[in-house]
Amino acid sequence: MKPINVPVAGFILWNIVLALGAWYLLSGPALAATDAADAAAGGVAEHAGWAMIGAALSAGLAALGAAYAVAVVGSAAVGSMTEKPELMGRLLIFVGLAEGIAIYGLIVAVLILNTV
Repeated sequence: MKPINVPVAGFILWNIVLALGAWYLLSGPALAATDAADAAAGGVAEHAGWAMIGAALSAGLAALGAAYAVAVVGSAAVGSMTEKPELMGRLLIFVGLAEGIAIYGLIVAVLILNTV
């Protein structure tokens, strides 16, 4: 297999990112005008759909991250409670901190939905 030339691959990747960024910046005013026309005609603006997707991703991915964190922290807490049962109160705090990730994701989702 032929080795990849890292500087050339980086240059190509940089150009792709630069082209996508330029397209995003230059198409912004046109999309904003389209959204304003759709909203004036009684339809829903396109950015509202993207906000819904962003809110769903925020809440969903935060819940997945919190579930993984609770699984890891919970199993470690159970393992350490078998050796020292008096640590139960301290270990519940760590599990609660892991659950806080989901709450932060839900708060971000609500903030996103309030902008629509």
